Amino acid sequence: MFQKKTLSLSIAMIAALGSSYVAVAQEEDQVEEIVVTGIRGSLTQALDVKRNNTQIVDAIVAEDIGKFPDNNVIESLQRVTGVQVTNRGSGETSGISIRGLTDINTTVNGRNIFTASGLAVALQDVPASLIKQVDVYKTRSASQIENGIAGSVDIKTQRPFDFDGQKFVVAARAINQEQADEIDPNISGLASNRWETGSGEFGALVNLSYAETNYRDQSITAGAMVPFATDDPVAPFGNYERIFLDKPGVAENPIWTPGLLDGLPNAAGSTLNVNGQPMEYILGRDAIFSSDFTGKRERSAANVSLQFAPNDTSEYTFEAFYNGYRNESFNSLLFSFADWWGSYANSPTAKADANIVLFEGTNIVRSRSVKDNWSFTSGDLTTGKTDSFVYALGGDWELTDNLQVKSEVVYQESTFESDFIAARFENARYGLNVDFNAGGGIPAFSFIDNPATTGLNEADVSDVANWRTAQLYDNANKNEGDAVTFTTDATYDADAGIFKQFNVGVRVDQRTAAESFSRQEGFNPNVAITEELAYINNGFFDGNAKVPTTWAVANGYYLRSNADAMRAAYNLQQLELVESFNIDELTASAYVTTKYEAEVAGRTLDGEIGLRYTSSDTDMEFTDTASAAKEVYDDSASTTKVLPSLSLRYALTDDLFARLAYTETLRRPNFASLNSRIVYNEDVTGIGYGTAGGGNPDLKPTESQNYDFSLEWYFADASSVYGTLFKREIEGFVIDFRRQVQHETPTGEMGTYVLSQPYNASNGELTGLELGAVWFPENLPNVLDGFGIQASYTALESSQSTPITDSKGVIIETKETDLFGVSDESYSVVLAYDKYDVGVRLSYAWRSEFLNNYEAALFANPLEVWRKPESSMDLQISYQVNDNLALTFDGTNLTEEIYQSYYGENGSKTNNFGSALYSRTFAIGARLTF
Repeated sequence: MFQKKTLSLSIAMIAALGSSYVAVAQEEDQVEEIVVTGIRGSLTQALDVKRNNTQIVDAIVAEDIGKFPDNNVIESLQRVTGVQVTNRGSGETSGISIRGLTDINTTVNGRNIFTASGLAVALQDVPASLIKQVDVYKTRSASQIENGIAGSVDIKTQRPFDFDGQKFVVAARAINQEQADEIDPNISGLASNRWETGSGEFGALVNLSYAETNYRDQSITAGAMVPFATDDPVAPFGNYERIFLDKPGVAENPIWTPGLLDGLPNAAGSTLNVNGQPMEYILGRDAIFSSDFTGKRERSAANVSLQFAPNDTSEYTFEAFYNGYRNESFNSLLFSFADWWGSYANSPTAKADANIVLFEGTNIVRSRSVKDNWSFTSGDLTTGKTDSFVYALGGDWELTDNLQVKSEVVYQESTFESDFIAARFENARYGLNVDFNAGGGIPAFSFIDNPATTGLNEADVSDVANWRTAQLYDNANKNEGDAVTFTTDATYDADAGIFKQFNVGVRVDQRTAAESFSRQEGFNPNVAITEELAYINNGFFDGNAKVPTTWAVANGYYLRSNADAMRAAYNLQQLELVESFNIDELTASAYVTTKYEAEVAGRTLDGEIGLRYTSSDTDMEFTDTASAAKEVYDDSASTTKVLPSLSLRYALTDDLFARLAYTETLRRPNFASLNSRIVYNEDVTGIGYGTAGGGNPDLKPTESQNYDFSLEWYFADASSVYGTLFKREIEGFVIDFRRQVQHETPTGEMGTYVLSQPYNASNGELTGLELGAVWFPENLPNVLDGFGIQASYTALESSQSTPITDSKGVIIETKETDLFGVSDESYSVVLAYDKYDVGVRLSYAWRSEFLNNYEAALFANPLEVWRKPESSMDLQISYQVNDNLALTFDGTNLTEEIYQSYYGENGSKTNNFGSALYSRTFAIGARLTF
């Protein structure tokens, strides 16, 4: 793995070499638009976008039609300065942040699109083969949609007027997901043409795409931490007994508070107060479990674009976009409790019998034996289906030499349907040996055979004779959304003066969203485990861990195919969906901007000043689905905000630019977070209180004030060095705020519940530095001519104020933590070669550890869940056989990294949590153009 110091030195060398090389370079005019045919050409055009935009923006441009440089958009974006990616699962990378923040506004051809009841579309849902260009906006113009405090990503697709005439492209790739051991097709086709008619010029384009992915993700997880007495307990506790909050005979209750941000102290000899006496405790894990997650995903897409130009001053565009998603995933889960159940508890020789080993200098259990542990397996099948349609009709008119108007109406609808069915097998095991960190954060465990029995090996969890049936779970969901959006924009070019251009526009968006669901479960220990019902996996974790590699679970595919019969066996029947919420939101926005230009000290100073007004009115209906009457509650909310923006660019030389920007952006709360219904759950695990959760209709948008300063040096063709300093001041982060409340229990008595609801209860700050370089040296020896490098480095510093409450819900302190998802450092290095019809790109991306999420507030471990540093190495090779045919080879995740998480900022050695193994992918392809 590259080291951070090595990266910093590399970037410094790039800058120095670039400086010495271009000292004699000729001054060049602005880079003209080129036809992209290779790696160097695509980087040249991407720099052209960056250089000529009044905002701070980075771009990725396809090397050729139908050839975006990775399996999906997010994998390509990890090479953009300031972009970090994560969540490499299910055969693709799905998580993305810009400068550490995940709230990104995603648009396609400038249009805000979404999936079902959500506010945005996942970038991986847009097939890479349909994409011409992706622009990543770090700063925002008042003319752009205001959502997304992290930034904005605009995806551009092909249109018929992009080509001089007829164009046909067919591309096909065969992709191997190594762990899944399958060959998957990825096929796309484009047909475009334009014609001169008696009424004007007409163009038509059709772009189709189909991709299939078989995947396999495997993970091993050490459970949460819980406290145990030692061999010197205080009554009423016994030797190595687990400490529950509601232990009878304990005068002070609770004797500890779960949900502590830093967890219980883990120093050797730490004590708790039990009946007025200090009692030492140790921290053990409650469970150990493995997940073998397999599935098949299909994505199909179609883009139709029609353009008509009746004359030189007007143009009309109709576009229709379809995105389809089908997914069927099967999770084979092996789960065992490890919390001192069985005959070890209360035994005077428990420590020796259980082989308890602590991490040196701590009270944290590293390894032990478990007796009479309860285990289960679960076969979970989830199916998902999305159909999204977008229709847009717009016109662009040049009314005078100075005045241009464009307008568009967009209708979109999207539906996501999913269902989940799962059955558990369960039984008590004779015993378990477990090392929660056997090395590198990866656990090891094995079950123990009972020597007193014959004819049955209790250690063999793949033998169905070791299991009996238990619960059946049957869930379904349907999320729907649609919108009608109208926009009008006008541009006036001034003939004289400092202010060169004036822009005004309005956007009106009428949006609806609804979610429905059904939930039920049954229990039957007497269902026969037939050959059809059982499924047995093999080869788990590819030999990278000392854990069971095979076990028996309920076959999720059989459960789905025989759902009615399985429901009947558990005394259930299929339920109708119940609507949980229905939202209608009207958003109206208007903006005015002016672009200015002046001479200062003989050099050009230009930029943009803008103001955006936006308001939203939200009408909400929520259903109390827990009550028999299904009572409906009405709520409403409204927000109004004025967002200024200022950007300036100063040409220090013809090739060196300084930029300064101030912008304000916001993030509106998710619709589901506005749900006013509170669901109360009884205490079923003995923690001493119930839990409750719900939404908050009074949530306000999160707001951000953004400051940016950059320097950009374009010292040669396809070569540049640039850096940016930035700051984000964020108010009103939405966090889950916990407090203790009293509420009536099902028996009619008052009970204690810990209620969790989202509130705008946190503020934060993010500052950072971005460095980037693209360099294709000239005058290299003939064989080396064509080599280039693309590198970027991002350093971030973040803080977030998190209120901490006592058991009564009173704020007792404010804790400063890192922002979620922010790595302090990240970098990418790309080595490229582009010559002799050969294009090669070897890329490596790395990001440091980061705070990912909070654990459920039930345990003794720190609430913070951190991710270990993550990296990825990818390779793309293309060969242009002739003008019409190109061959490609691609590989991703070549080093087959194991992705890991742990509790607490410094807990990677003692507080390891999950370890996940994802597939490498290899692909060969061909692209035919004519």
